[in-house]
Amino acid sequence: MAINTVKKIERAIIVAVKVRGNGKFEDWTLQQRLEELINLTISSGAEVVEQFVQIINKNSSTYIGKGKLKQLSHLVKIHSIDVVIFDDELDPTQQRNIEQILNVKVIDRTALILDIFASRAKTKEGKLQVNLAQSEYLLPRLAGQWSHLERLGGGIGTRGPGESQIETDRRLVRQRINQIRKDLKKVKNTRSSLRNRRINKAFNVSLVGYTNAGKTAIFNSLTTNYSVNPSNRLFATLDTKTKQFYLPSTFNATLSDTVGFVNKLPTVLVAAFRATLEELCDSDLLLHVVDISQPNFISQINVVNDVLGELGINFSENILVLNKIDKLTSSLTDIRETILQLVGKDIQNIFTSASKNQGIDDLRETINNHAENWKTRVG
Repeated sequence: MAINTVKKIERAIIVAVKVRGNGKFEDWTLQQRLEELINLTISSGAEVVEQFVQIINKNSSTYIGKGKLKQLSHLVKIHSIDVVIFDDELDPTQQRNIEQILNVKVIDRTALILDIFASRAKTKEGKLQVNLAQSEYLLPRLAGQWSHLERLGGGIGTRGPGESQIETDRRLVRQRINQIRKDLKKVKNTRSSLRNRRINKAFNVSLVGYTNAGKTAIFNSLTTNYSVNPSNRLFATLDTKTKQFYLPSTFNATLSDTVGFVNKLPTVLVAAFRATLEELCDSDLLLHVVDISQPNFISQINVVNDVLGELGINFSENILVLNKIDKLTSSLTDIRETILQLVGKDIQNIFTSASKNQGIDDLRETINNHAENWKTRVG
């Protein structure tokens, strides 16, 4: 008898809500939020069958209104849906209430992004960071979940008298969190030693930007004898990569490609990756890569700046790399005017198309000018 080993593609409905009077994400339209959620869902390996939206006055215990929830329940049944994905983070009570009504798996944006990160992590540190974020996200959501964790370090004598299963699970998750943090500290100390040896001898440049902005393509264009296959998918780069690259001034320079950001990046994920992202503070120059072909590219710039600000990373030495000019539907002149109006004249910017090798020489020369100024300062 043949066994089918092909992984089933989950059928998903995505749900987005706009709360009247909540200006937190006002610069993101419902359609833009839906499009990004669709891309995130596809990146996780699921198929988007239906989109579901509602404009409400305030979030309820079921996130959406009871009438809309009834409609959603009907769609789940007629389309044989496996999972319903909500664009905002659900609190444990909301998630439990919705699952009881829909009788299907329910996840929120945070869980979706954590799942994608888990599938992308390759290095030991990356896996530890994702595991930490997942464990911290899971801890307040253990009530009502009956798939229990592996008993690492458990056994006779470790459980208190009368301790309930949920209390046991919470204790086990806390133990796991503490162990991961210890392991991460060891990795961080090793990485710090290597980084200190590197940064004392070279001009260090880091790439940051919204996910899928083209950072890896820029990385490939600037580095020599090294290639990372660029991928048109969200969070293609998760583990930081650092390589030497050529500058006309001929002294040592390194380039680092970092994880991409996304709107409403989960707090637990930012916290878990804080140590890695704070390495940006050791960079001498920041290249903020932007997909200029996106209609909401200014909003994406703001998302990246907000996350960097949250980490306390403020750069006077930075270049705005406006990438993918080959995909522009409007004129470059109009885009230049928009950039000047919205980000100001003080922010240095370079227009590029990494896939077409346009603007890369100008970018390299601009980096070289910054490197020469740095060399003068440090002697």
